[in-house]
Amino acid sequence: MARKKEEEEEDEPMSPTGRMMQTPKFNVCIVIFLGFYTKIDPILFKKGVQQALVKHPRFCSILVTSRGRYTWRRTAVDIDKHLFVPDVSAAAESPDEFVSEYASRLSEIPLDAAAKPLWEFHILNVKTSEAEAVVLMKVHHSLGDGVSLIALTHACSRKLDDPAALPVLPLPSKKRQEGGGGRGLLKFLWMMILILFYTLVDAAEFVATLLFHSDVQTPVRAGRGVRLSRKRFVHRIVSLDDVKFIKNAMNVSVNDVVLGVTEAGLSRYLNSIYVKNKENVAENKEKNSNSVPQNLGMRSTVIFNLRPSPTIEDMARMLEKQEVNGMLGNKIAMVLLPFTIALQDDPLTYIRRAKSTMDRKKLSLAHQGAYITMKLISSLFGTKAAARLTRAVFRNTTFTFSNVMGPTEEVNLFGHHLRYIAPSVCGFPQSFIIHYQSYSNKIIISIGADEKLIPNPDQLCDDLVKSLQNIKEAVKEKVLASASLDYC
Repeated sequence: MARKKEEEEEDEPMSPTGRMMQTPKFNVCIVIFLGFYTKIDPILFKKGVQQALVKHPRFCSILVTSRGRYTWRRTAVDIDKHLFVPDVSAAAESPDEFVSEYASRLSEIPLDAAAKPLWEFHILNVKTSEAEAVVLMKVHHSLGDGVSLIALTHACSRKLDDPAALPVLPLPSKKRQEGGGGRGLLKFLWMMILILFYTLVDAAEFVATLLFHSDVQTPVRAGRGVRLSRKRFVHRIVSLDDVKFIKNAMNVSVNDVVLGVTEAGLSRYLNSIYVKNKENVAENKEKNSNSVPQNLGMRSTVIFNLRPSPTIEDMARMLEKQEVNGMLGNKIAMVLLPFTIALQDDPLTYIRRAKSTMDRKKLSLAHQGAYITMKLISSLFGTKAAARLTRAVFRNTTFTFSNVMGPTEEVNLFGHHLRYIAPSVCGFPQSFIIHYQSYSNKIIISIGADEKLIPNPDQLCDDLVKSLQNIKEAVKEKVLASASLDYC
Protein backbone atom coordinates (compact mmCIF):
# COMPACT_ATOMS: atom_id res chain seq x y z
CA MET A 1 0.00 0.00 0.00
CA ALA A 2 2.85 2.37 0.80
CA ARG A 3 4.48 1.66 -2.57
CA LYS A 4 1.19 2.27 -4.38
CA LYS A 5 0.72 5.56 -2.55
CA GLU A 6 4.28 6.58 -3.45
CA GLU A 7 3.64 5.81 -7.14
CA GLU A 8 0.44 7.86 -7.13
CA GLU A 9 2.29 10.82 -5.62
CA GLU A 10 4.91 10.59 -8.38
CA ASP A 11 2.29 10.41 -11.14
CA GLU A 12 1.96 13.50 -13.29
CA PRO A 13 -1.60 14.82 -13.82
CA MET A 14 -2.79 14.86 -17.42
CA SER A 15 -3.83 18.22 -18.83
CA PRO A 16 -7.58 18.90 -19.37
CA THR A 17 -7.12 18.79 -23.15
CA GLY A 18 -5.14 15.56 -22.87
CA ARG A 19 -7.97 14.01 -20.83
CA MET A 20 -10.44 15.14 -23.46
CA MET A 21 -8.33 13.42 -26.14
CA GLN A 22 -8.76 10.16 -24.21
CA THR A 23 -12.55 10.21 -24.07
CA PRO A 24 -14.19 7.25 -25.91
CA LYS A 25 -15.73 9.36 -28.70
CA PHE A 26 -12.70 11.59 -29.24
CA ASN A 27 -9.79 9.18 -29.60
CA VAL A 28 -7.42 11.10 -31.89
CA CYS A 29 -4.07 9.74 -33.11
CA ILE A 30 -1.37 11.37 -35.23
CA VAL A 31 0.04 9.30 -38.11
CA ILE A 32 3.33 10.50 -39.62
CA PHE A 33 4.78 9.14 -42.87
CA LEU A 34 8.60 9.32 -42.83
CA GLY A 35 10.18 8.66 -46.22
CA PHE A 36 13.89 7.81 -46.40
CA TYR A 37 16.55 7.78 -49.12
CA THR A 38 17.88 4.38 -48.03
CA LYS A 39 16.58 1.08 -46.70
CA ILE A 40 16.04 1.05 -42.95
CA ASP A 41 18.38 -0.91 -40.72
CA PRO A 42 15.96 -1.96 -37.92
CA ILE A 43 18.77 -2.42 -35.38
CA LEU A 44 20.23 1.04 -36.05
CA PHE A 45 16.77 2.62 -36.10
CA LYS A 46 15.85 0.94 -32.81
CA LYS A 47 19.08 2.14 -31.22
CA GLY A 48 18.31 5.72 -32.29
CA VAL A 49 14.81 5.54 -30.82
CA GLN A 50 16.14 4.18 -27.53
CA GLN A 51 18.85 6.82 -27.24
CA ALA A 52 16.57 9.76 -28.01
CA LEU A 53 12.80 9.38 -28.04
CA VAL A 54 12.42 6.88 -25.19
CA LYS A 55 14.13 9.34 -22.85
CA HIS A 56 11.13 11.64 -23.10
CA PRO A 57 8.81 11.26 -20.08
CA ARG A 58 5.67 11.11 -22.24
CA PHE A 59 7.16 8.28 -24.32
CA CYS A 60 7.94 6.13 -21.26
CA SER A 61 4.66 6.67 -19.38
CA ILE A 62 1.34 4.86 -19.38
CA LEU A 63 -2.07 6.33 -18.70
CA VAL A 64 -3.47 5.58 -15.25
CA THR A 65 -7.08 6.26 -14.31
CA SER A 66 -8.16 6.13 -10.68
CA ARG A 67 -11.29 7.58 -9.12
CA GLY A 68 -11.81 9.89 -12.09
CA ARG A 69 -8.18 11.08 -12.14
CA TYR A 70 -6.06 10.83 -15.29
CA THR A 71 -2.31 10.70 -14.71
CA TRP A 72 0.93 9.74 -16.47
CA ARG A 73 2.99 7.06 -14.69
CA ARG A 74 6.58 6.20 -15.64
CA THR A 75 7.15 2.64 -16.76
CA ALA A 76 9.85 0.49 -18.32
CA VAL A 77 9.67 0.54 -22.12
CA ASP A 78 9.93 -2.70 -24.09
CA ILE A 79 11.07 -1.33 -27.45
CA ASP A 80 9.96 -4.51 -29.24
CA LYS A 81 6.34 -3.66 -28.36
CA HIS A 82 6.68 -0.29 -30.07
CA LEU A 83 8.79 -1.00 -33.14
CA PHE A 84 7.42 -3.37 -35.80
CA VAL A 85 9.01 -4.71 -38.99
CA PRO A 86 6.19 -6.42 -40.95
CA ASP A 87 6.60 -8.75 -43.89
CA VAL A 88 6.58 -6.70 -47.10
CA SER A 89 6.80 -9.52 -49.66
CA ALA A 90 3.26 -8.70 -50.83
CA ALA A 91 4.37 -5.19 -51.84
CA ALA A 92 6.25 -6.27 -54.96
CA GLU A 93 3.43 -5.59 -57.43
CA SER A 94 2.24 -2.25 -56.04
CA PRO A 95 4.46 -0.82 -53.27
CA ASP A 96 2.66 2.55 -53.06
CA GLU A 97 -0.69 0.82 -52.64
CA PHE A 98 0.82 -1.53 -50.04
CA VAL A 99 2.03 1.39 -47.89
CA SER A 100 -1.28 3.22 -48.27
CA GLU A 101 -3.27 0.11 -47.35
CA TYR A 102 -1.04 -0.60 -44.35
CA ALA A 103 -1.54 2.95 -43.04
CA SER A 104 -5.30 2.69 -43.56
CA ARG A 105 -5.43 -0.50 -41.51
CA LEU A 106 -3.35 1.23 -38.86
CA SER A 107 -6.02 3.93 -38.54
CA GLU A 108 -8.53 1.29 -37.42
CA ILE A 109 -6.38 -0.17 -34.61
CA PRO A 110 -6.60 1.76 -31.32
CA LEU A 111 -3.61 2.29 -29.03
CA ASP A 112 -3.98 0.59 -25.64
CA ALA A 113 -3.37 3.38 -23.13
CA ALA A 114 -3.12 1.10 -20.10
CA ALA A 115 -0.83 -1.54 -21.65
CA LYS A 116 2.06 0.54 -22.97
CA PRO A 117 3.11 4.12 -23.81
CA LEU A 118 1.00 5.55 -26.62
CA TRP A 119 3.35 5.44 -29.61
CA GLU A 120 4.77 2.99 -32.13
CA PHE A 121 6.84 2.77 -35.31
CA HIS A 122 6.19 0.53 -38.32
CA ILE A 123 9.21 0.03 -40.59
CA LEU A 124 8.22 -0.72 -44.19
CA ASN A 125 11.33 -1.50 -46.24
CA VAL A 126 9.44 -0.97 -49.48
CA LYS A 127 10.68 1.11 -52.40
CA THR A 128 7.87 3.49 -53.33
CA SER A 129 7.70 6.15 -56.02
CA GLU A 130 9.09 8.70 -53.54
CA ALA A 131 11.36 6.81 -51.14
CA GLU A 132 13.50 3.71 -50.68
CA ALA A 133 11.71 2.94 -47.42
CA VAL A 134 8.84 4.34 -45.35
CA VAL A 135 8.39 4.43 -41.59
CA LEU A 136 4.93 5.04 -40.13
CA MET A 137 4.88 6.68 -36.72
CA LYS A 138 1.61 6.52 -34.80
CA VAL A 139 1.29 8.53 -31.60
CA HIS A 140 -1.74 9.44 -29.52
CA HIS A 141 -2.69 13.12 -29.60
CA SER A 142 -2.90 13.25 -25.79
CA LEU A 143 0.92 13.14 -25.70
CA GLY A 144 1.11 16.50 -27.40
CA ASP A 145 -0.14 18.73 -30.20
CA GLY A 146 1.22 18.47 -33.73
CA VAL A 147 3.65 21.38 -33.42
CA SER A 148 5.34 20.08 -30.26
CA LEU A 149 5.48 16.49 -31.56
CA ILE A 150 7.03 17.59 -34.86
CA ALA A 151 9.50 19.73 -32.90
CA LEU A 152 10.34 16.68 -30.79
CA THR A 153 10.93 14.64 -33.95
CA HIS A 154 13.27 17.37 -35.21
CA ALA A 155 15.10 17.33 -31.85
CA CYS A 156 15.81 13.64 -32.41
CA SER A 157 17.36 14.38 -35.83
CA ARG A 158 20.81 15.67 -36.74
CA LYS A 159 22.48 17.52 -39.61
CA LEU A 160 23.73 15.36 -42.46
CA ASP A 161 27.20 16.92 -42.50
CA ASP A 162 27.52 17.12 -38.70
CA PRO A 163 26.01 14.19 -36.72
CA ALA A 164 26.40 16.14 -33.47
CA ALA A 165 24.56 19.29 -34.63
CA LEU A 166 20.83 19.94 -34.49
CA PRO A 167 19.03 20.97 -37.72
CA VAL A 168 17.94 24.55 -38.32
CA LEU A 169 14.30 25.63 -38.30
CA PRO A 170 13.04 28.77 -40.10
CA LEU A 171 13.17 31.89 -37.95
CA PRO A 172 9.82 33.57 -37.23
CA SER A 173 9.27 36.73 -39.21
CA LYS A 174 9.81 39.94 -37.28
CA LYS A 175 7.04 42.48 -37.08
CA ARG A 176 7.81 45.98 -38.26
CA GLN A 177 7.89 48.67 -35.61
CA GLU A 178 5.40 51.42 -36.36
CA GLY A 179 6.31 55.05 -35.86
CA GLY A 180 4.96 57.06 -32.93
CA GLY A 181 3.28 60.45 -32.79
CA GLY A 182 -0.34 61.42 -33.20
CA ARG A 183 -0.93 59.19 -36.21
CA GLY A 184 0.48 56.25 -34.25
CA LEU A 185 -1.96 56.91 -31.39
CA LEU A 186 -4.95 57.12 -33.75
CA LYS A 187 -3.86 53.92 -35.46
CA PHE A 188 -3.53 52.22 -32.06
CA LEU A 189 -7.05 53.29 -31.02
CA TRP A 190 -8.50 52.15 -34.34
CA MET A 191 -6.68 48.83 -33.94
CA MET A 192 -8.19 48.35 -30.48
CA ILE A 193 -11.67 48.98 -31.90
CA LEU A 194 -11.08 46.41 -34.65
CA ILE A 195 -9.75 43.85 -32.16
CA LEU A 196 -12.81 44.29 -29.95
CA PHE A 197 -15.21 44.10 -32.88
CA TYR A 198 -13.65 41.05 -34.55
CA THR A 199 -13.32 39.28 -31.19
CA LEU A 200 -17.02 39.75 -30.46
CA VAL A 201 -18.01 38.58 -33.97
CA ASP A 202 -15.79 35.48 -33.82
CA ALA A 203 -16.85 34.66 -30.27
CA ALA A 204 -20.51 34.82 -31.32
CA GLU A 205 -19.81 32.55 -34.30
CA PHE A 206 -17.96 30.07 -32.09
CA VAL A 207 -20.82 29.88 -29.57
CA ALA A 208 -23.34 29.51 -32.40
CA THR A 209 -21.24 26.69 -33.89
CA LEU A 210 -21.17 24.95 -30.51
CA LEU A 211 -24.94 25.08 -30.27
CA PHE A 212 -26.52 24.95 -33.72
CA HIS A 213 -24.71 26.70 -36.59
CA SER A 214 -23.40 24.16 -39.09
CA ASP A 215 -21.97 24.22 -42.61
CA VAL A 216 -24.28 23.48 -45.53
CA GLN A 217 -24.37 19.87 -46.66
CA THR A 218 -21.89 19.12 -49.46
CA PRO A 219 -20.54 15.86 -50.94
CA VAL A 220 -17.52 16.13 -48.58
CA ARG A 221 -19.41 16.99 -45.39
CA ALA A 222 -19.31 14.21 -42.79
CA GLY A 223 -22.15 12.81 -40.72
CA ARG A 224 -22.15 11.15 -37.32
CA GLY A 225 -19.84 8.21 -36.68
CA VAL A 226 -17.24 9.29 -39.23
CA ARG A 227 -14.45 9.22 -36.63
CA LEU A 228 -14.80 5.43 -36.44
CA SER A 229 -14.48 4.89 -40.18
CA ARG A 230 -11.32 3.81 -41.93
CA LYS A 231 -9.04 6.62 -43.13
CA ARG A 232 -7.06 6.89 -46.34
CA PHE A 233 -3.81 8.86 -46.31
CA VAL A 234 -2.30 10.45 -49.42
CA HIS A 235 0.31 13.13 -49.97
CA ARG A 236 2.13 15.07 -52.67
CA ILE A 237 5.54 16.76 -52.58
CA VAL A 238 5.74 20.23 -54.15
CA SER A 239 8.42 22.91 -54.33
CA LEU A 240 8.70 25.37 -51.45
CA ASP A 241 10.33 27.77 -53.90
CA ASP A 242 7.04 27.95 -55.83
CA VAL A 243 5.20 28.94 -52.66
CA LYS A 244 7.87 31.53 -51.79
CA PHE A 245 7.71 32.94 -55.33
CA ILE A 246 3.97 33.56 -54.95
CA LYS A 247 4.48 34.89 -51.42
CA ASN A 248 7.10 37.44 -52.45
CA ALA A 249 5.37 38.54 -55.66
CA MET A 250 2.04 39.17 -53.91
CA ASN A 251 3.50 40.44 -50.62
CA VAL A 252 1.67 37.86 -48.52
CA SER A 253 2.68 35.13 -46.06
CA VAL A 254 3.29 31.43 -46.72
CA ASN A 255 0.15 30.70 -44.72
CA ASP A 256 -1.87 33.01 -47.01
CA VAL A 257 -0.57 31.10 -50.04
CA VAL A 258 -1.40 27.62 -48.75
CA LEU A 259 -4.84 28.81 -47.60
CA GLY A 260 -5.51 30.23 -51.06
CA VAL A 261 -4.28 27.01 -52.67
CA THR A 262 -6.60 25.03 -50.39
CA GLU A 263 -9.65 27.07 -51.37
CA ALA A 264 -8.74 26.79 -55.06
CA GLY A 265 -8.13 23.04 -54.83
CA LEU A 266 -11.37 22.38 -52.96
CA SER A 267 -13.26 24.43 -55.56
CA ARG A 268 -11.77 22.32 -58.38
CA TYR A 269 -12.53 19.08 -56.56
CA LEU A 270 -16.12 19.93 -55.65
CA ASN A 271 -16.78 21.30 -59.11
CA SER A 272 -15.73 17.95 -60.62
CA ILE A 273 -18.17 16.15 -58.30
CA TYR A 274 -21.07 18.45 -59.17
CA VAL A 275 -20.22 18.08 -62.87
CA LYS A 276 -20.41 14.29 -62.62
CA ASN A 277 -23.80 14.58 -60.96
CA LYS A 278 -25.25 16.34 -64.02
CA GLU A 279 -26.69 14.54 -67.00
CA ASN A 280 -24.65 16.44 -69.59
CA VAL A 281 -21.30 15.44 -68.12
CA ALA A 282 -19.35 15.50 -71.40
CA GLU A 283 -20.61 18.96 -72.35
CA ASN A 284 -19.73 20.39 -68.95
CA LYS A 285 -16.26 18.92 -69.09
CA GLU A 286 -15.62 20.43 -72.48
CA LYS A 287 -16.72 23.85 -71.34
CA ASN A 288 -15.08 23.47 -67.92
CA SER A 289 -18.11 25.29 -66.53
CA ASN A 290 -18.57 26.22 -62.91
CA SER A 291 -21.10 23.69 -61.65
CA VAL A 292 -20.69 24.56 -57.97
CA PRO A 293 -23.89 26.01 -56.43
CA GLN A 294 -23.74 29.76 -55.94
CA ASN A 295 -22.81 31.15 -52.53
CA LEU A 296 -21.45 27.77 -51.44
CA GLY A 297 -19.24 28.14 -48.41
CA MET A 298 -17.63 25.87 -45.86
CA ARG A 299 -15.50 26.34 -42.80
CA SER A 300 -12.27 24.82 -41.61
CA THR A 301 -11.31 24.22 -38.00
CA VAL A 302 -7.73 25.33 -37.42
CA ILE A 303 -6.07 23.97 -34.27
CA PHE A 304 -2.94 25.73 -33.04
CA ASN A 305 -0.67 25.85 -30.03
CA LEU A 306 -1.25 28.65 -27.50
CA ARG A 307 2.06 28.18 -25.69
CA PRO A 308 5.23 29.49 -27.35
CA SER A 309 6.41 26.89 -29.86
CA PRO A 310 9.36 24.97 -28.38
CA THR A 311 12.64 25.29 -30.21
CA ILE A 312 14.71 22.30 -31.26
CA GLU A 313 17.34 23.31 -28.70
CA ASP A 314 14.72 23.39 -25.91
CA MET A 315 13.46 19.95 -26.92
CA ALA A 316 17.00 18.54 -27.06
CA ARG A 317 17.75 19.86 -23.55
CA MET A 318 14.46 18.39 -22.35
CA LEU A 319 15.45 14.97 -23.71
CA GLU A 320 18.80 15.16 -21.91
CA LYS A 321 17.17 16.09 -18.58
CA GLN A 322 14.19 13.75 -19.19
CA GLU A 323 11.77 16.42 -17.99
CA VAL A 324 8.63 17.73 -19.71
CA ASN A 325 8.92 21.33 -18.42
CA GLY A 326 5.57 22.23 -20.00
CA MET A 327 6.89 21.92 -23.54
CA LEU A 328 4.78 18.93 -24.54
CA GLY A 329 1.07 18.45 -24.16
CA ASN A 330 -2.04 20.09 -25.53
CA LYS A 331 -2.59 23.76 -24.82
CA ILE A 332 -4.50 24.41 -28.00
CA ALA A 333 -7.25 26.66 -29.32
CA MET A 334 -9.59 26.58 -32.29
CA VAL A 335 -10.15 29.13 -35.03
CA LEU A 336 -12.91 28.86 -37.66
CA LEU A 337 -11.81 29.85 -41.17
CA PRO A 338 -14.38 30.48 -43.93
CA PHE A 339 -13.81 29.18 -47.48
CA THR A 340 -15.76 30.34 -50.54
CA ILE A 341 -16.16 27.46 -52.98
CA ALA A 342 -16.25 28.70 -56.59
CA LEU A 343 -14.11 28.58 -59.71
CA GLN A 344 -12.47 31.97 -60.26
CA ASP A 345 -11.41 33.41 -63.61
CA ASP A 346 -8.41 34.98 -61.89
CA PRO A 347 -6.56 32.39 -59.71
CA LEU A 348 -5.00 35.20 -57.68
CA THR A 349 -8.43 35.92 -56.20
CA TYR A 350 -7.93 32.94 -53.91
CA ILE A 351 -4.70 34.39 -52.49
CA ARG A 352 -6.15 37.87 -52.01
CA ARG A 353 -9.18 36.45 -50.21
CA ALA A 354 -6.99 34.24 -48.01
CA LYS A 355 -4.85 37.24 -47.01
CA SER A 356 -7.95 39.28 -46.19
CA THR A 357 -9.32 36.47 -44.04
CA MET A 358 -6.06 35.90 -42.18
CA ASP A 359 -5.49 39.63 -41.58
CA ARG A 360 -8.89 39.78 -39.95
CA LYS A 361 -8.39 36.63 -37.87
CA LYS A 362 -5.06 37.93 -36.56
CA LEU A 363 -6.93 40.84 -34.98
CA SER A 364 -9.31 38.56 -33.09
CA LEU A 365 -8.78 37.20 -29.57
CA ALA A 366 -11.72 34.80 -29.77
CA HIS A 367 -9.42 31.77 -29.81
CA GLN A 368 -8.17 32.73 -26.32
CA GLY A 369 -11.76 32.96 -25.16
CA ALA A 370 -12.52 29.56 -26.69
CA TYR A 371 -9.63 27.97 -24.80
CA ILE A 372 -10.69 29.56 -21.50
CA THR A 373 -14.31 28.53 -22.08
CA MET A 374 -13.40 24.88 -22.76
CA LYS A 375 -11.09 24.79 -19.76
CA LEU A 376 -13.84 26.24 -17.54
CA ILE A 377 -16.41 23.76 -18.83
CA SER A 378 -13.97 20.90 -18.19
CA SER A 379 -13.41 22.09 -14.61
CA LEU A 380 -17.10 22.66 -13.82
CA PHE A 381 -18.84 19.89 -15.74
CA GLY A 382 -16.11 17.39 -16.46
CA THR A 383 -14.01 16.23 -19.37
CA LYS A 384 -16.88 14.47 -21.15
CA ALA A 385 -18.88 17.70 -21.36
CA ALA A 386 -15.91 19.58 -22.83
CA ALA A 387 -15.29 16.74 -25.29
CA ARG A 388 -18.95 16.77 -26.36
CA LEU A 389 -18.83 20.48 -27.13
CA THR A 390 -15.52 20.15 -28.96
CA ARG A 391 -16.95 17.36 -31.10
CA ALA A 392 -19.88 19.66 -31.90
CA VAL A 393 -17.46 22.24 -33.34
CA PHE A 394 -15.85 19.61 -35.56
CA ARG A 395 -19.19 18.11 -36.64
CA ASN A 396 -20.61 21.52 -37.55
CA THR A 397 -17.60 22.42 -39.71
CA THR A 398 -16.33 20.57 -42.78
CA PHE A 399 -12.61 19.90 -42.39
CA THR A 400 -9.43 20.75 -40.47
CA PHE A 401 -6.45 22.69 -41.79
CA SER A 402 -2.88 22.68 -40.48
CA ASN A 403 0.44 24.22 -41.55
CA VAL A 404 3.68 23.26 -39.76
CA MET A 405 7.26 24.42 -40.43
CA GLY A 406 10.06 21.88 -40.62
CA PRO A 407 13.87 22.06 -40.89
CA THR A 408 15.38 24.26 -43.58
CA GLU A 409 17.71 21.42 -44.59
CA GLU A 410 17.44 17.66 -44.98
CA VAL A 411 18.34 15.76 -41.81
CA ASN A 412 19.45 12.42 -40.46
CA LEU A 413 16.75 10.77 -38.30
CA PHE A 414 17.69 7.76 -36.17
CA GLY A 415 20.70 7.07 -38.36
CA HIS A 416 18.96 7.42 -41.75
CA HIS A 417 18.70 10.21 -44.34
CA LEU A 418 15.13 11.55 -44.23
CA ARG A 419 13.52 12.56 -47.55
CA TYR A 420 10.07 13.79 -46.48
CA ILE A 421 7.64 14.15 -43.55
CA ALA A 422 3.90 13.76 -44.16
CA PRO A 423 1.76 14.06 -40.99
CA SER A 424 -1.94 13.33 -40.73
CA VAL A 425 -4.58 12.39 -38.16
CA CYS A 426 -7.16 9.67 -37.59
CA GLY A 427 -10.04 9.38 -35.10
CA PHE A 428 -11.39 12.90 -35.75
CA PRO A 429 -15.12 13.59 -36.38
CA GLN A 430 -14.69 15.08 -39.87
CA SER A 431 -14.47 13.65 -43.37
CA PHE A 432 -10.96 14.92 -44.09
CA ILE A 433 -8.00 16.92 -42.85
CA ILE A 434 -5.36 18.82 -44.87
CA HIS A 435 -1.80 19.29 -43.60
CA TYR A 436 1.01 21.35 -45.12
CA GLN A 437 4.46 20.38 -43.83
CA SER A 438 7.59 22.20 -44.96
CA TYR A 439 10.88 20.30 -45.07
CA SER A 440 14.08 21.59 -46.65
CA ASN A 441 13.09 23.00 -50.08
CA LYS A 442 9.82 21.06 -50.20
CA ILE A 443 6.27 21.33 -48.95
CA ILE A 444 4.37 18.11 -48.40
CA ILE A 445 0.60 18.34 -48.89
CA SER A 446 -0.93 15.56 -46.81
CA ILE A 447 -4.57 14.50 -46.67
CA GLY A 448 -6.31 12.09 -44.32
CA ALA A 449 -9.81 11.28 -45.56
CA ASP A 450 -12.75 9.05 -44.78
CA GLU A 451 -12.72 6.25 -47.37
CA LYS A 452 -16.51 6.09 -47.73
CA LEU A 453 -17.17 9.80 -48.11
CA ILE A 454 -14.07 10.67 -50.13
CA PRO A 455 -13.15 7.53 -52.09
CA ASN A 456 -10.68 9.42 -54.29
CA PRO A 457 -8.47 11.55 -51.99
CA ASP A 458 -5.72 11.29 -54.64
CA GLN A 459 -7.81 13.48 -56.91
CA LEU A 460 -8.25 16.07 -54.15
CA CYS A 461 -4.48 16.06 -53.59
CA ASP A 462 -3.86 16.44 -57.34
CA ASP A 463 -6.35 19.33 -57.48
CA LEU A 464 -4.42 21.12 -54.74
CA VAL A 465 -1.16 20.66 -56.67
CA LYS A 466 -2.79 21.82 -59.92
CA SER A 467 -4.20 24.89 -58.17
CA LEU A 468 -0.73 25.79 -56.87
CA GLN A 469 0.64 25.57 -60.43
CA ASN A 470 -2.23 27.69 -61.82
CA ILE A 471 -1.63 30.37 -59.21
CA LYS A 472 2.12 30.35 -59.90
CA GLU A 473 1.51 30.77 -63.65
CA ALA A 474 -0.92 33.63 -62.97
CA VAL A 475 1.70 35.34 -60.81
CA LYS A 476 4.31 34.90 -63.56
CA GLU A 477 1.99 36.56 -66.08
CA LYS A 478 1.35 39.41 -63.65
CA VAL A 479 5.09 39.92 -63.05
CA LEU A 480 5.85 39.88 -66.79
CA ALA A 481 3.01 42.32 -67.52
CA SER A 482 4.26 44.65 -64.78
CA ALA A 483 7.81 44.44 -66.13
CA SER A 484 6.58 45.30 -69.64
CA LEU A 485 4.75 48.37 -68.38
CA ASP A 486 7.82 49.52 -66.46
CA TYR A 487 9.94 49.06 -69.60
CA CYS A 488 7.52 51.11 -71.69
